[in-house]
Amino acid sequence: MAEHVDDELWNEFHRVVNMTSRELREWLETDDAHEDSEPAVGPIGTPTGRATLAVLGKRRGDLTADDVAVMRRVVDRVHAERGVDMEPTAGQAHWRRKLMRIGHDPLKPVGSRR
Repeated sequence: MAEHVDDELWNEFHRVVNMTSRELREWLETDDAHEDSEPAVGPIGTPTGRATLAVLGKRRGDLTADDVAVMRRVVDRVHAERGVDMEPTAGQAHWRRKLMRIGHDPLKPVGSRR
């Protein structure tokens, strides 16, 4: 059953997830996308990264309650890591990889997914 997604969450999710689905998929397939940085075995990326990728592949009307929970979690995590300053920032490599696992590349402008 489709879950209602309010405009604020929908817009903020698509603003902070600034990697395209292709970029995210390709990143999740790399060894660096795994939390423990060991060689990829089994499913690509992290559970949240895979869930973010799934949300990006859906229409708004097809989202489930689990998808909405993922959207909230991703928005909250990006804001917790980035604060209010969302300008492109290099930071440490580990920090960047952690954010990229959920679809946010801190080197790209927010809302620049193309």
